Amino acid sequence: MAKDKAKAPKGDSKAKESKQPAGEASPIVPARLQEKFEKEVIPAMMKRFNYDNINRVPRINKIAINIGVGGAASDPKLLEAAVRDLEAIVGQKVAVTKSTKSISNFKLRENQAIGCKVTLRRARMYEFFDRLMSTAIPRIRDFRGVPDKSFDGRGNYTLGVKEQIIFPEIDVDKVSRITGMDITFVTSATSDEEAYELLKSFGMPFRKREGEAAQ
Repeated sequence: MAKDKAKAPKGDSKAKESKQPAGEASPIVPARLQEKFEKEVIPAMMKRFNYDNINRVPRINKIAINIGVGGAASDPKLLEAAVRDLEAIVGQKVAVTKSTKSISNFKLRENQAIGCKVTLRRARMYEFFDRLMSTAIPRIRDFRGVPDKSFDGRGNYTLGVKEQIIFPEIDVDKVSRITGMDITFVTSATSDEEAYELLKSFGMPFRKREGEAAQ
C-alpha cells in the first residue's frame, strides 16, 4: 500500500490549475468611449485638422467636478448630502473644499468647509462621460443642447448642471435639497476650436452653430 501511494503522480492539482491562464476569467474591458476615441475620434480629428502625427491629436486629460454648498456654514448636513450624492455619481471618494479667507458679510470663516470636488481620470473618466451624455443629459427638462460658449480660451470646457437628480444613481426620494455642479473637461487641445471638435466627436450634444443645420 505504501508503494502504491508513493507511485501516485505529484502536482496533479497544480497541473489542473495551470490549464486556466491567470486572469482569463475576468478580462479587462476598456471603456466604450475609450475605444471610440482610438477607433473613431483620432481619425476624425486628424482629417479635420490635418495633423501629421497621431500624437498631436488632443485628448481629454481629466474631468473635474465641483459642488459649492452655500448653506454648509449654517447647516453641515447639506454638505454631507452633497458629498454622498457626488460619491454615488462618480463611484470614488471625493474631497471637501474649504474657504481660503473669512468673509463677514456671508458669515464665512477661514478654512470652513463649503463644498466638495473630485477629479476623474482614465477609465472612470470615460465611463462618467459616457453616462453623462447617454443617460443624464437626456433627462434634463426641455433640453436643446449644451452651450458652446463655456470654453476658457485654452481648450478646456465647463458645463454647469443645475440638478444632481438627472443622474440615475441619485434616489430622488432621499434628496433633501437640489444641488448643482460644475463639470470641467480638461483637454490637451491648444485652442477652443480643437476642444470643441474633440468633445463633439465624442458625441457631446452642443447646440447647433450657425450654418451647421444645413450640414
